[in-house]
Amino acid sequence: MGLFEKLTSKAKQNRQRIVLPEGTEPRTLTAADRLIVEELADIILIGNPAEIKAAAAELGLTNISKAKIVNPADEKVLNKYAPIFYELRKSKGITMEDAYKTAANPLYLGCLMIKNDDADGQVAGALNTTGNVLRAAFQVIKTKPGIDVVSGAFVMLLPENSPFGTDGILVFADCAVLPDPTSKELAQIALSAADTARDIAGIEPKIAMLSFSTKGSAKHERIDKVIEATELVRKAAPSLVVDGELQADAALVPGVAKSKAPGSPVNGEANVLIFPSLETGNIAYKLVQRLASVQAVGPILQGLAAPVNDLSRGCFPEDIYKTVIITCNQAIGLKDID
Repeated sequence: MGLFEKLTSKAKQNRQRIVLPEGTEPRTLTAADRLIVEELADIILIGNPAEIKAAAAELGLTNISKAKIVNPADEKVLNKYAPIFYELRKSKGITMEDAYKTAANPLYLGCLMIKNDDADGQVAGALNTTGNVLRAAFQVIKTKPGIDVVSGAFVMLLPENSPFGTDGILVFADCAVLPDPTSKELAQIALSAADTARDIAGIEPKIAMLSFSTKGSAKHERIDKVIEATELVRKAAPSLVVDGELQADAALVPGVAKSKAPGSPVNGEANVLIFPSLETGNIAYKLVQRLASVQAVGPILQGLAAPVNDLSRGCFPEDIYKTVIITCNQAIGLKDID
């Protein structure tokens, strides 16, 4: 059974409530209809009910009526959620009037529903920028305890019989969000990627903190950052298998690890690669994806207290469908459901 088959099965067995705040967007509706038919999630659409129904009818979608539709202009809806946002942000100087205006924004409304335990996750970005999607999540849902940063991971599905990773699966992070993380932020990216490895990739993480040096083969402040981050990971999660600083070959090839990093707990069998900067992570995942015909699943946003995932504005319905499945599995992982 492939990765997505496993994720789909787990989502179906543990139905989660997923908000789609771009409720009238055609690709979103198409994906929602499929998710409803396959009983993979309880779908919540935000938007004007009449407009959603008209858009669904125009697309020939017959199952959208089974979704929960939340109208952001409904006074009862705003009366319920605006005070929650006010309490969250009053220390920042917002007024209750501001809170009502913000709660009427579908991106914020969806996050407020999650905050109030009326939903489990959100997927958006077909119409909205990444900045807008993340801003709502930061302000309302915030990050997990002990985590200050949100980062982006890719699950890399290598060809069959690949000697790398676990069953041909690798997790790359951060490839999408933080340009130049500090040592503390780099450690938090690693801790979040460990959760992604378990909840999405279905593997027990073996984490390599990557650099252009292995165990002191070079000296530079950028290497010092990786060494410090590795120690922070070990202190935060002593049971995690992690090592650094490691070059990529020492992380992935047991023979090289034996030579360059003897005694490494990773032992050349890393399945989670933590890159020292966004440029290295982004370049690496794209090179591997294109040159090695590897499927890259993501970006998966990690580090939030509840899952919110961002889409490309050029996405297809299939992308939204798969992102919802990923979001369901993140929500399941946060609840520790086996």
